Amino acid sequence: MSDQWASQSTGINGPARNAASVTPSDGTDLPDTARALYIGGAGDVAVITVGGQTETFTVPAGLLLPLCVERVLATGTTATAIKAMW
Repeated sequence: MSDQWASQSTGINGPARNAASVTPSDGTDLPDTARALYIGGAGDVAVITVGGQTETFTVPAGLLLPLCVERVLATGTTATAIKAMW
C-alpha cells in the first residue's frame, strides 16, 4: 500500500507514524524517542523524559500518555503491554 502522506512532515500534533512494544529497562534508552506511550495494562509507568526528568505515572489500561520519552524504566514500572509511538 502506498503512503499518501510520505512526503508530508508530521507536526507535533499529528499522529505517530510508528509503534513498537517496549521492554522496560533501567539502562537502555528506547531505539527512537517516543512522542507518546500506549499503556495496555494498568499500573505505574516510570520514565525518563526527553528533558531528563524521571517521573512515575499511575495509569489505567488503555491510556495514551502524550509524553516525549527516552526510556521506560524497569524499576517502578508495573504497567504492561506498553507501546512506544513515534
